[in-house]
Amino acid sequence: MNQRLAAAAATAVTLSLALTACSGSDNDTDGSAAASGSGSGVTVSHIHGLGLDPSDQRLYVATHEGVYTPDAKGRPKLVGGSKDDFMGFTVAEKNTFLASGHPTNGDGGPGNKGLIKSTDTGRTWKSLSLSGESDFHALEYVHGTVYGYDSTNGRLRTSKDGSKWKDGATLGALDIAVSPEDPELVLATTEQGVTRSTDGGKTFAAAERPVMAFLSWSAKDALYGIDPTGGLQRSADGGSTWKKAATVPGGQPQALTAVGAEHVLIATQSGVYESKDGGRTFTKRLEVESSGGH
Repeated sequence: MNQRLAAAAATAVTLSLALTACSGSDNDTDGSAAASGSGSGVTVSHIHGLGLDPSDQRLYVATHEGVYTPDAKGRPKLVGGSKDDFMGFTVAEKNTFLASGHPTNGDGGPGNKGLIKSTDTGRTWKSLSLSGESDFHALEYVHGTVYGYDSTNGRLRTSKDGSKWKDGATLGALDIAVSPEDPELVLATTEQGVTRSTDGGKTFAAAERPVMAFLSWSAKDALYGIDPTGGLQRSADGGSTWKKAATVPGGQPQALTAVGAEHVLIATQSGVYESKDGGRTFTKRLEVESSGGH
């Protein structure tokens, strides 16, 4: 096998592991759990989502055991009392989060939470729809619409109110991103590369390389993607062409959120990193313990 084919095979294997790492109910308490007590306090790993609340720019980190935010000393602090497994996670607007996932062990109830919503920055949550039916591994709120990749059914779904859903295409994806300019343009990451929909997720074209683990799109000319090895790439033309911006510290990525054209948040195996200059420099916002991936 030549070097090019070997690299492509390794990339596909890495993304495949990420695609399957958190399938099923995932209510375990093994070494990949998100937060555990230690002599130095709480530690965080196994991250599924990142966001900044627009009211105060506070960082929120959705994990396998709850949502965390840095305290005054930069240490992870549990938000509210829930230690559920938060899968898909997005900051929809001021103080308002949308998420999905699974209940913590012993809580009972359905294994899949469907779509849940918090209007107090994650302190409390209420069920909106699809409880027991769906597990959204990726969520976006843009153009007044919830876009979700329902991993239980392998389907892209959309909703205007979070209660009534329209089913889109079936595909095997890890993450999605929606154009901030065009509500019909939806991208998804797959093992074969990035696939594109121009009809709001009803159909997707054949995937094209490069292979990305995660995507995030907050400005017209600033679509960000991160590959399975931590290479951050940027596209100014909606994913037609890509330019490498940086290699993020910490190796394999766990989450990516673009806050603005130059402002990105990335979780890797060693930390939650923030760049305000398009990836030229990074600041570690939160320490992360190495985990088995997404």
